[in-house]
Amino acid sequence: MPQAILLKDVEQLGERGAVVDVSKGYLRNFLIPRKLAQPATKGAIGAARAAQEAAERAQLEATVRSQENAETLGRTVLTISQQAGDDGRLFGSVTNGDIAEAIQEARGITVDRRRIHLEEPIKHVGTYMVVVELDGGATATVKTMVVEQH
Repeated sequence: MPQAILLKDVEQLGERGAVVDVSKGYLRNFLIPRKLAQPATKGAIGAARAAQEAAERAQLEATVRSQENAETLGRTVLTISQQAGDDGRLFGSVTNGDIAEAIQEARGITVDRRRIHLEEPIKHVGTYMVVVELDGGATATVKTMVVEQH
């Protein structure tokens, strides 16, 4: 039986980068045309191992960077000024997009607005603790102060 290196996760066969034994017909007629696998030669196995090690290193670096960014954001206090009425109600609201923009300006960390968890937009002046999910799985709680614009 020939061996194949999986280029993508294949259900009931293995994960990406795994070297598996498959029949010739399955490899030639199914896996190769769908770009799910390639024949396992010595050079291809070495390249697959090198690529897998590089991907693991990149994942580890991303996790470390994510933790550092989470620590930075945990110490960050954002101040967002908006026009408000006498009773402290905002004209408009502060959304997760506004918070993402404020984080970018304050710390230079790009955060996807969909990963900022607000139950609903902020509509009153005050201090709020906002949970931010970063790439790499780390989360941070950012103190956000909404103040009246003068």
